[in-house]
Amino acid sequence: MVVQELGWDEDVDADLRDDIMDIIDADMIEDAVEAVDVVILWWRDDDGDVVDGLVDAGTDLDDDGYIWLLTPKVGRPQFIEPAAIAEGATTAGLQLTRTANVSADWQAHRMVRPKGVRRS
Repeated sequence: MVVQELGWDEDVDADLRDDIMDIIDADMIEDAVEAVDVVILWWRDDDGDVVDGLVDAGTDLDDDGYIWLLTPKVGRPQFIEPAAIAEGATTAGLQLTRTANVSADWQAHRMVRPKGVRRS
């Protein structure tokens, strides 16, 4: 499984990153040379429009791949409103399928392309 990580910064959860790399038994990549299975996208309110981030994250994504959008939890600095995430997913042509608490400060939102939709 090839996992691309975007939006890394000093505030990400290092233990969560290590857990992901343990699960895939490889390092995550930043620059893809082929289609990736999963994109881990760390996103904060001051990173800009979540739609732009999701569209960019989908650039190297395999047709059957998915994006895990990681955002700060409610009450944490740079929190993003759930409505903005849901609207961003729809506008980016994605479907929000699941949200999970993945660490003390971060939550993850799994997004996929709707069935039957392939990128051009």
